[in-house]
Amino acid sequence: MMKNSKPNEPLVTHIYTADPSAHVFEGKLYIYPSHDLDHDEPSNDNGDQYKMEDYHVLSMDDANSPVVDHGEALHVKDVPWASKQMWAPDAAYKNNMYYLYFPARDHDGIFRIGVATSSNPAGPFTPEENYIPGSFSIDPAVLVDNDERAYMYFGGLWGGQLEKWQTRTFIPDAEGPAPSAPALGPIVAELSDDMLTFKSEPKEISIVDEDGNPILAADEDRRYFEGPWVHKYNGLYYLSYSTGTTHKIVYAVSENPQGPFTFKGTILTPVIGWTTHHSIVEFNDKWYLFYHDCSLSDGVNHKRSVKYTELKYNEDGTIQTIDPYEDK
Repeated sequence: MMKNSKPNEPLVTHIYTADPSAHVFEGKLYIYPSHDLDHDEPSNDNGDQYKMEDYHVLSMDDANSPVVDHGEALHVKDVPWASKQMWAPDAAYKNNMYYLYFPARDHDGIFRIGVATSSNPAGPFTPEENYIPGSFSIDPAVLVDNDERAYMYFGGLWGGQLEKWQTRTFIPDAEGPAPSAPALGPIVAELSDDMLTFKSEPKEISIVDEDGNPILAADEDRRYFEGPWVHKYNGLYYLSYSTGTTHKIVYAVSENPQGPFTFKGTILTPVIGWTTHHSIVEFNDKWYLFYHDCSLSDGVNHKRSVKYTELKYNEDGTIQTIDPYEDK
């Protein structure tokens, strides 16, 4: 018998999963995580320990139902342009088609973003021959807006190579901005109607404080690191992301899907493990935060498990901070 899922408990325990992108498709919750391999190699800042090579799609009929693993939806060996490291994916629905967006290193070791398609939200997905032209870095997240325009948000520092693209050309030894300079923001690009290419040039999103001043690179409690996600609530766009070195999920809001976004606060306090990566979804009139931690592996950074918990807003639209361990 499969057991029912519970908040703040691993959704599945037969494999390690991370970076969950959750969506409601066909009346069910579908979760698109990355699939951590069970190995014992050392960690480094370049993220070589994150060796993921395939994707499994998970689904739930409701927030308390058993979780179904639909098996392998896509493997790196089936992607002609990719060499390794199938990191955090996302999915979208448009044109009566499901699209799986994923980062991987190309054959030169440079991270690019690819897309694969399926008529079924659980896959299997058929990849395009080449990566999306003009794509770079990691962590794609796609918002299909109410007007059917679709935007991809992406980018991650360090292992994700974002700082190497500041000139829009890959510079292998490029470093990030000086501590007193504005931090690098995530990248946004509008997608073409067929969802397979960028309609517009990728551009950097500005994240500012309440006075309109850019968040600085030294401000590790608030600055963007990786893992962008954009959702809408009461007509506003909420950009949430990981701060990386300070291990928080924080958020900023805007009236425009391409920003600028005004920093608001912390959604999720640090979890067990170095990385933190999430998604936010509305399902059956409640909001949920999907996230991961390393509790199942006793803190091994590259053996993570996807979890969820309810997310709540205050009357003014701000999000209540979640401590996933406060009831433990």
